[in-house]
Amino acid sequence: MNARVLSREQTDLVNLPFSGSIFLEGPAGAGKTTAALARYERMLKEGIPAETILLLAPQRTLLLPYFQTVQSIETPPGGSAVLATLGGLARRVIALFWPLIAHQAGFKNPEAPPVFLTLETSQYYMARLVRPLIEKGYFNTITIDRNRLYSQIIDNLNKAAGAGFPHTQIGERLKAAWVGEPAQHHVYDEAQECASRFRVFCLENNLLDFSLQVEIFTQLLWPSPLCQHYLMQSYRHLVYENLEEDIPLFQDIIKQWLPSFDSAWLIYDLDGGYRTFLGADRENGYTLNEACEHKVALSHLWNTPPPLIALRDSLVNCLKTPGSVPDPALTKAVKIAHQNFYPEMIRRVCQEIYSLIDGGQASPGEIVILAPYISDSLRFSVMSRLESLGIPAQSHRPSRSLKDEPATNCLLALAKLAHPQWKIPCSQSEIRQALMVAIQDLDLVRADLLSRICFRPNRWEEGFSSFDRIQPEKQERISFWVGERFEKIRLWLEEYRAGEPQELDVFLSRFFGELLSQPGFGFHTNLDAAAVAARLIESIQKFRQVVSNALATEIEHIGKEYTQMVADGVVAAQYLQSWETSASNAVLIAPAYTFLMSNRSSRFQFWLDISSQGWWERLYQPLTHPIVLSRRWPSASAWTDIEEQNYNLEIAARLVSGLVSRCSERVYLCISRVNQQGDEARGQLLQAVQSILRRLPNPAEVFLV
Repeated sequence: MNARVLSREQTDLVNLPFSGSIFLEGPAGAGKTTAALARYERMLKEGIPAETILLLAPQRTLLLPYFQTVQSIETPPGGSAVLATLGGLARRVIALFWPLIAHQAGFKNPEAPPVFLTLETSQYYMARLVRPLIEKGYFNTITIDRNRLYSQIIDNLNKAAGAGFPHTQIGERLKAAWVGEPAQHHVYDEAQECASRFRVFCLENNLLDFSLQVEIFTQLLWPSPLCQHYLMQSYRHLVYENLEEDIPLFQDIIKQWLPSFDSAWLIYDLDGGYRTFLGADRENGYTLNEACEHKVALSHLWNTPPPLIALRDSLVNCLKTPGSVPDPALTKAVKIAHQNFYPEMIRRVCQEIYSLIDGGQASPGEIVILAPYISDSLRFSVMSRLESLGIPAQSHRPSRSLKDEPATNCLLALAKLAHPQWKIPCSQSEIRQALMVAIQDLDLVRADLLSRICFRPNRWEEGFSSFDRIQPEKQERISFWVGERFEKIRLWLEEYRAGEPQELDVFLSRFFGELLSQPGFGFHTNLDAAAVAARLIESIQKFRQVVSNALATEIEHIGKEYTQMVADGVVAAQYLQSWETSASNAVLIAPAYTFLMSNRSSRFQFWLDISSQGWWERLYQPLTHPIVLSRRWPSASAWTDIEEQNYNLEIAARLVSGLVSRCSERVYLCISRVNQQGDEARGQLLQAVQSILRRLPNPAEVFLV
């Protein structure tokens, strides 16, 4: 078992009898999860069967410490602890009791098995329904990417299900809260129609998206004595991590289930509530303390020294009350990097990171670079600069579309060449980029020359021509080592085309394993590209399993359908594996909320462009609203600028507090006078920092020279 250093307070908690319920609250870094892990280890040591222990969290990434602990402990034969979200548990129960509830739930073919949808397959089916409506003029008054439009309609269904009101009320609630131009009302009506059509389509085809899973579980299965008996007999001990990030209906179920557990630990992060935009309800979650027999608060921040606490409190106070007097102790925990232009800020940040690592003050894995959003240009600028300095870096952007990954574009471009029957042409630029990724160390100039000679866009279905047919002087310019690797790719594709076509995921698995992952090819040493390939293959497998069951007769080639779906920008489902690799010793580049939801901490944090309104303003979502579509909002009330201001203030203060609480040494506040768009921004976070600087005895000491 893992040796854990616990405080006396944590030790007393861990040693409590395995009975009753405990509501454990505290800020991030107070040791709540550490105590829970030690408690789990003690359960196993004292003979509690692992399979009777239920480890729950609202999001799989929050269970990573538990996954690591479960894998590191040898358990007796018979089973292991169940690690799940309540959504995942609901899915298992629906599959088990499907014959009993399918007809009652309104499915057209109750005798057929259910088909569970992921985020991406939900967006695929939504796109099939909504695309014809868009062509008729729906949503013509708003400017938004198609994939975001689909995801916001799905999000509306999820919020309605999580809050417990009928999905038919979505449009009316949004219209009642709207105080702008009346023309927006028809947009909400169109969003309502799309949501209703999607629900009917799901019932007709035995498709269960997340919203339908929530409704069936909470309305039909949980009230059933048979279902309750099964769950209560299966799981006798509960650990519910970060309950404040869950939807209110799931929180309500835990409250009802609580008396049936032999023991239960409910863990509440006082700084939490970051998933409000996904329907989380921290206020409702806090009411679970009323159902617990014991209430325990941990307050000591073990890894956050007093200067950082002073910085956290000063920032929050100045956000909420401009002019508040800061704590001078914060100067030991913060550095400010001020540059005129955005590229200069990036260079300054990377140089400071190099100094920290080169001077032995930190390792790459102890440093994170955070921003409200990580654009492709920002990600490329930071990663290429760090790479030039010899510093390993990785990025996590869960909302990043598969089509934005060079590895994805490479694999799918070559897949299109391998499947001319799809009749999806490849462009010259696609092939050039694909060759640069597929062949290790191939530069742009040679890739361009090779693609122009060996590939004809107007005869794309013929594939590649041989490198041997190129004029000798051109061969020398491209170089023979490139030609050798190119020929291996060409011959592999030709051999494949001569046989029977395979499913896309099978094709890519073979292509990757037999060739592209071998020495000399682009995926051999590029771990990020290999991770994208694995994510892509898993995504295709899930897509094929769902689509082949529901629409097999309507789709000629599932691989072709998937390729076109990626071109539309459909987001891939979140995969836990990509988070597990973040333990490697590399600088992490991530959106601020992504970092908060990864349940990890760092020694040094770099906050990029704190003048940006992104640290403050809610993301623009014209078809949905995180508060209006919640249980907390009176259905007939208007959402005015005052409510928007208060909401942004609350979220910004919580964001700042959560980030600083997850830092153990220093925060770097990075300012660019002119942002990426060439504008001078003055966001509220920058104003709060300026307010602090004006009231420090010696503000110059916090600036990087």
